[in-house]
Amino acid sequence: METESNIRQIAIAIYTVNRHAKTAPNNRVLYELKNSSIRKLLRLGYAQKIGLHFIENPQLSKQSSTVLVKCGDFLFHTLPEKEDFKSLPHLGNQDETFRNPQERMNLKTAKEILSDFIDEQNPPITVGKKRLVSPKRPAKRLKPRVSNTQSFRSSYLDGK
Repeated sequence: METESNIRQIAIAIYTVNRHAKTAPNNRVLYELKNSSIRKLLRLGYAQKIGLHFIENPQLSKQSSTVLVKCGDFLFHTLPEKEDFKSLPHLGNQDETFRNPQERMNLKTAKEILSDFIDEQNPPITVGKKRLVSPKRPAKRLKPRVSNTQSFRSSYLDGK
């Protein structure tokens, strides 16, 4: 039962990251986090590939397909691999009536859950109950403050 609730939390985190990735200006990192998580869920057997769907707005007017993946109550699309075209049934166009359950999760929390799930062999460093940093993520560098301590003198304002 514990694992089922953990997998549901991971699915909600993927849903949250995917929802934010659709509107983010720099969405590559979010989509990579989503796809890595789905690949690991598939490898562990907590998710399964259902079939192939046509992409609604294909690039360069070519017909393309995505893989439909089911994880708990959630359905996600990922890029297909070569063997998916041979082994999975093609389901045609996407079903516009189906929607994932409406769940809310903070994006920062979702990213932490997925990062921890993907990188379990490098757990975050903790001291007491405080979480410091994950060894994978470098600490943020602070930019040095620029302060101008010299006063600016203008000959124009002095009347010279």
